[in-house]
Amino acid sequence: MFGYSEEQIAAFGLTFGVGGFMLYMLFIIGHLAWESKAGKFGTFVLFLGLAFGMTGFAVKYLIQWFIGIK
Repeated sequence: MFGYSEEQIAAFGLTFGVGGFMLYMLFIIGHLAWESKAGKFGTFVLFLGLAFGMTGFAVKYLIQWFIGIK
């Protein structure tokens, strides 16, 4: 489609689509902390608990970039 292979479209969607979704999830967590008046420590706990899984996804790309795997 438009001169791109299925692999290129999937890689773009996985990188930018999931990345954008992760940013939206951070917005949701922040909004949840704001609405619940969680305070500084409560906000930290919310971000730590709810956003911890996203760090593994981001670190995977950093490790692949560092060791040179495509």
